[in-house]
Parts: sequence; C-alpha cells; structure tokens
Amino acid sequence: MATVEVLLRDAIDRLRASGSETARLDAEVLLANVLGIDRTGVIAHPEAPVGDGSAVQFEAALVRREAGEPVAYVRGVKEFLGLAFATDGRALIPRPETERIVELAEAEVAARLLAAPRPPGTPKLRVVDVGTGCGTIAIALAVRLRARRMVDEVDVLATDDDPDALELAKENAVGHAVGDCLRFAEADLIPTYEEAFDLVLANLPYVRSEAMDGLPVATSFEPRHALDGGDEGLDVIRRLLGILPEVLAQRGVALLEIGADQEAGIADAVREIPGRWSCIVERDLAGLPRVARLER
Repeated sequence: MATVEVLLRDAIDRLRASGSETARLDAEVLLANVLGIDRTGVIAHPEAPVGDGSAVQFEAALVRREAGEPVAYVRGVKEFLGLAFATDGRALIPRPETERIVELAEAEVAARLLAAPRPPGTPKLRVVDVGTGCGTIAIALAVRLRARRMVDEVDVLATDDDPDALELAKENAVGHAVGDCLRFAEADLIPTYEEAFDLVLANLPYVRSEAMDGLPVATSFEPRHALDGGDEGLDVIRRLLGILPEVLAQRGVALLEIGADQEAGIADAVREIPGRWSCIVERDLAGLPRVARLER
C-alpha cells in the first residue's frame, strides 16, 4: 500500500512533465479531494497509507490533469468567497477576481436598505446578474444578504443565454439553500419584459480574441463563448452598455467586471452611451483595474 508521500512525489513529477506550473499544489489538492480531507491533512501526514481504491481514483484524476483539464473540473468544485460551487464544462470556472463585484454589490444594497426606514409595501430592490454562468455572483450575494437578514428586501434575477450553464446555476442555488431567493431566466443579456433594475451586475466575456490561443491549456476546457470578448475584449460588454439606459433605474448602478488592461477602453465605451454617465473603475486586491462602476 502506497503512502501519501510516495503518491505525491510521483504525481508532482508527472504533472511537471505535462507542463503544469503548479504541479505540487495540483497534486496535493487532487489527493486531498480523493481522500476526503483538506490539503493541510495531506501535507501534515506524508507517512499515511493510501488505500488501493483511493489510489486508483487519484490515478484517474492525475490522468485528467495531465491532459490539461482544470483542477476545478477534475474535483467538480471551486471555492468562491468561502462557498463551494459545483463546476463542470457547462460554465466558466469562478475566478477570485470576480469576488470584488459581490463585495461592491453587497455594499450598494446595504447602503440603500439602511439609508432610511422602508415602510410596508415598499418595492424590493431589483438586482440582475447578467451572464451568471454557474451562478457565483447571484448566489454569493444572496447568501451574504441572507446572513444580514436583507435577502427578503431584494429581488435577484440571474440570466444566461446558455441553458446548460443556467441549469448548473440552479443546482448551485439549491445547494446553498438560496434557490427560493433567486429567479433565473434564459436570455441574451436581460429579458425585454423585465422592469428596470436598481443594480446591474455582470462578469461578461472580456478576453481579446487574439489572446485566446495564448491562454493556459486549462482554459481550452472552458466554454469559449464565456471568455472571448471580441477584438477589444469589449464586444458583449458594449452590447450591455447599449441597453443600459433602458434597463437601469434612474438612481441605479451597474458593476461590470473588466480586464486589467481595459480601464481606458471601458471609459471610451461609456462615453458613447446616450446621456451623462460617470464611470469609476474599482481595483482588485492586486491593485489592478477590475470593476467598472457606472451611474447616470
């Protein structure tokens, strides 16, 4: 019976040979997943024996990772703001950069709900997560609002033009016990029958087409349409900006994730929207431009 140390040593060598830049991390995470423990348990107990059944499962996971498949797809889960989201080829893998949108959205909602007393019958705040993918933004926001006892004051709609991605989002919503707090709609951006929203959130494709082939191999397993944003990386975002005057309420705010090199591009795009709009770009934890905040 092999030990944790022996299995990891062989796995790290194989993953390095396959081109993984995080071979040790990948191996530790995959083995921990097979054993049903966290990564620290694997690191702390290199002498622990690994049963034959677990070793076979680990081998299967390694083969998939050697082929370039993302660890999140191999595990079937990805952490986002402390929550575990089911992940597979139906939708883009959640990125830590996107957590900034949720943080900003929560602050916007709280500021509006706490600004003044809300008499009975006051309409709920209307929030839409455009291009929800596996549901990370809408679900994480709902979970946070529920913890603050605010979720009943907010109507959250999650949209996607891919029915498979939308199904995955629904599964994640049920898994986090907020399935009854969210609405879902298959749509290109936002359904035409919806009333204006107080908050528009979106993590739409923003990778430049010419950069797609240079991305890590792991991204080739993700839906291309969820990444490719056209020549400037702003094609889909520009389409959303084009309908923003109709879908955003008068005092509404839009929070749009952008690429780290698109601060000037998004400012130019906003200037093309009819009317007068402000555009402030918020930084992520690395200090890079990440979320454009738009307001009339």
